[in-house]
Amino acid sequence: MGKFDGVLLVSDYDATFAMGQNVPPANLERLEYFQAQGGRFTIATGRSVLTFKQVRPLIPFNAPVLLANGSIICDFLRGEVLFEKPLPPSVVEDMAFLARLRPEMSLEAYVGENDLYVWNTNPYVERHMAYVGATGHFCRVEEMPYPWDKAILEHEHQVLEELQREILARWGDRYEAIFSAEHMLELNPKGCTKGTGVLRLCELLGIKRENVYCVGDNENDISMLEVSALPFAPANAIPGVKAVEGVHLLPPCQEGAIGALVDVLDERY
Repeated sequence: MGKFDGVLLVSDYDATFAMGQNVPPANLERLEYFQAQGGRFTIATGRSVLTFKQVRPLIPFNAPVLLANGSIICDFLRGEVLFEKPLPPSVVEDMAFLARLRPEMSLEAYVGENDLYVWNTNPYVERHMAYVGATGHFCRVEEMPYPWDKAILEHEHQVLEELQREILARWGDRYEAIFSAEHMLELNPKGCTKGTGVLRLCELLGIKRENVYCVGDNENDISMLEVSALPFAPANAIPGVKAVEGVHLLPPCQEGAIGALVDVLDERY
């Protein structure tokens, strides 16, 4: 029996657990202790299966992983997909309409484990693809095959805010449209967020709500912070995350935020 038996720690990946492929050593050291004492650790990320492949070997998870903002739950240790909900079939037609309405926007559509389709590339798309180590098929939106695991709209923040309002006004019953970064607006099926994903994972693992702890830095993390027994955020988090009720601020990502979180839990238990 370990002091963290029945405890689940869920972390965002980018700018929370690591900066790209740079994982603070303190995170790995303290997670080894956390897991040795019975704790379960996993990642909840906006990354798709495709873009998670690059960083998966860097993460010492011992619980199923939440991908595409909770639209997919993968048990990589057993090679099983526990939950998967693609964007609705209307997404191709809806995004093609949006592309005609706002031709300045750019789109990444993730299809299955291996394919990324891109329309109207811009510097933000190019930077993101380089960051996640992905290459895309460039084509018109109407030519992109279905089903899509997730989609990302990329442009200046003001343009994306306008697109967010447009999407929710027209199709708010179909999609979640949430920022994962200043220049990235992510599209997921309605009802699929990191928060709903964490609750689903707790049910699958038999984890009590009072023993689940979540940490993240951006807008797409807020939903899981709201279901956390005690919400956490690194010091580099956006103001909206820092404003979450009861949030406990940690050192910045690059200084080992997750290691510091384990220290807090060590005192709590």
